[in-house]
Amino acid sequence: MTEQLLSPQGQQCLQALMRVWFEFERQLGRVPLLQRLDRGQFSKAEYCQLLLNWRQQVIEGSRWISRCASSFERDYSDVRSVIIGHAREEHRDYEMLERDYVAAGGSLSDIQQAPRNIGTEALHGFLMYRASQPNPVDLIGAMWIIEGLGQKMANDWATQIDKASGGDGSYTRFMRYHGANDDDHMQKLYQLIDRLCQNHTQLTAIVRTARVTARLYCLQLEEVEHDY
Repeated sequence: MTEQLLSPQGQQCLQALMRVWFEFERQLGRVPLLQRLDRGQFSKAEYCQLLLNWRQQVIEGSRWISRCASSFERDYSDVRSVIIGHAREEHRDYEMLERDYVAAGGSLSDIQQAPRNIGTEALHGFLMYRASQPNPVDLIGAMWIIEGLGQKMANDWATQIDKASGGDGSYTRFMRYHGANDDDHMQKLYQLIDRLCQNHTQLTAIVRTARVTARLYCLQLEEVEHDY
């Protein structure tokens, strides 16, 4: 399904989510780390610090998505199947990120032992809480933000990181993989939007969760430069 084939309710939800996405892009533009990347003032050490902080969110992603799937009741068995498939596809992505970290000069033990930063703690706590509610329709908003980041940003970030740090693509494979594969994930997300956004109450919940997820994701990136 493409966005053009969505039902009227799905189209309305998609338009609201697009507005959240544009707000999210503006928030990302105010993150100092990403501002330096945009200017080409980004070192390999900074990239390693980004990966070290990112790993926990990637690991926890498959956990809250799996919890989300298990919280849907029988009437949503089709939704549960799609979400379970998504969790299965992504549950070992952190291993690719670890390989990039090591290829960029980091120590495997360092990234495996690093704690969550404050933003990651907040993001994971919020998503796990929402995923534990009955029929957590609103988490489509969270998936919209996180999958959209991979689809719309990952390839550009990988190119900018390689250019700024003198890389050859050997340590930006995680980002490039998501840039290439999240288009397919977004197509599945359109199906879920059409299935789950059927009234004003659901639309409001989906959009609110998308906005919270966007803000906490930016907090996670802002906290990358803090030592814990």
